[in-house]
Amino acid sequence: MLDAGADFPPQPRSGERRATTSRRRSRIPTGLDRGEAQQVAYDLLSRKAWTRRELFLRLLRRGAPAPVAEEILKDLEQQGYVNDQAFAIAWAETRARERHWGGRRLRQELARKGVAPPAIERAIEKAFGPSGEEAEAVAAATHQWPRLLRRGAEKAPRRLRDYLLRRGFSAELVEALVKQIARLEM
Repeated sequence: MLDAGADFPPQPRSGERRATTSRRRSRIPTGLDRGEAQQVAYDLLSRKAWTRRELFLRLLRRGAPAPVAEEILKDLEQQGYVNDQAFAIAWAETRARERHWGGRRLRQELARKGVAPPAIERAIEKAFGPSGEEAEAVAAATHQWPRLLRRGAEKAPRRLRDYLLRRGFSAELVEALVKQIARLEM
């Protein structure tokens, strides 16, 4: 019988740690067999495209042994579900067009995702098309310039330069573009 005055649940004594069953501990990955790991891979791919490296690391994190993850990735590549080149092209085109990212930033991000350098270069060529990176830099600059002028005309060229450099455009291109835009405004 429980004592009505007793603490429930019992409090740990000084120096003792309280036993807990945290969510984190309950999510510790247990070894997945091939079927479970394959199901995890299909589930991940149903939500978004992944590079080979990202999917491999995710399978390991979910508890698949490395040899099993490799086998599954080979199968998925043969089936056409994992294709780093197609991923890189689609990803680079989207980031260049919608976020106004330059070539340097695209290279860094794709390399971080585990895409091979030749695939990165082909993706960047396709992303900018025949007009090249300069057209995207001009679009980004003309989009940002009016906002920067409202914050102060004297600092606008410096802020535009910093913005374009953060977007990943080359320093030479940025300097030329900022000079050209500043000349037109004066």
